[in-house]
Amino acid sequence: MMIASIDHFVLTVRSVDDTCAFYQRVLGLRRLDEPNRPTALLLGSQKINLHQAGRTFEPKARAPTAGAGDFCLVAARPLAEVCACLAANGVAVEVGPVERTGARGPMMSVYFRDPDGNLVEVSEYLK
Repeated sequence: MMIASIDHFVLTVRSVDDTCAFYQRVLGLRRLDEPNRPTALLLGSQKINLHQAGRTFEPKARAPTAGAGDFCLVAARPLAEVCACLAANGVAVEVGPVERTGARGPMMSVYFRDPDGNLVEVSEYLK
């Protein structure tokens, strides 16, 4: 195999500030602002770079669109705590908890939407 892991991915968003506030409040991600770089959200040893619609960085996806993301994040805490945090922040769970299969095997997942409508899956691997 030539690839070891994912370093980062990019989300195109309507508002970088609104997106950061959501992910900081709901999932505890940390915002990183650096000169001449896209704002990023840090999680573990990876990051999510944020490109504001109409003000993206080069190179970029052919047709960057806010709300087109669909991704899975692995929880650092029990999924029940994630669900409680979602509820406390008024975030509706669309599906779950449900059993899924991730890259490392069976897991339980919940699905919800961020402010742009991206589908966010948060999962806890089963032991």
